[in-house]
Amino acid sequence: MKIKQGINLHKALTFIVIFALMVGYKNYTIAPWVYLALHGSYGIMWLFKDRIYPDKQWEEEIPLSMGIVLFITLGLYWVAPFILISSSTEPPYPLIAAAIVMNLFGVFFHYSSDAQKYYTLKYQPGLITEGFFARVRNTNYLGEILIYFSFALLTTHWLPFLILAGFVGGIFIPNMLKKDKSLSRYPNFEEYKANSGLLFPFISRQDAKTPREI
Repeated sequence: MKIKQGINLHKALTFIVIFALMVGYKNYTIAPWVYLALHGSYGIMWLFKDRIYPDKQWEEEIPLSMGIVLFITLGLYWVAPFILISSSTEPPYPLIAAAIVMNLFGVFFHYSSDAQKYYTLKYQPGLITEGFFARVRNTNYLGEILIYFSFALLTTHWLPFLILAGFVGGIFIPNMLKKDKSLSRYPNFEEYKANSGLLFPFISRQDAKTPREI
């Protein structure tokens, strides 16, 4: 099986799992509905993205056993809605608003930068140093972190944040470093690296402007 099959199954089931939790716990307050709208739609958009501009790294073939392990691991992302819905947590409205805004920015960074990468490499292979990747080498991962941080924020519980930290440290960062190693084959990579951040925007010394003369 392909890596993406386990990922896509998880994304496709997310809306169903969250709504089933709402029905099971009879929790139809505002927070679960907001969570369902954010996380459920994120999974559906992922499936559209995979059809329109798929990521090559998820096309890799893996044994079925590894696919099952992958799906179970991704299931940790369902801990957040379980905590939110089963505990009848009622986050304050300002926190809900903050989570929505963070999620919107996350989706924008994630899916837009992935689209730029896909279509740029399709027609002009090479190092991408402009647009979403001008100052951040992994804008898509930054967006994904913002997305899952917003989900954790709605739960007002420490465990989803710990799970996210595990994914960042155990999967995201190693993938980013692996990407850097791959891109190092390009002659201008070192210059690009010096003027961009691995995950957050980096302003180089070259961008620092001297005060204007009066």
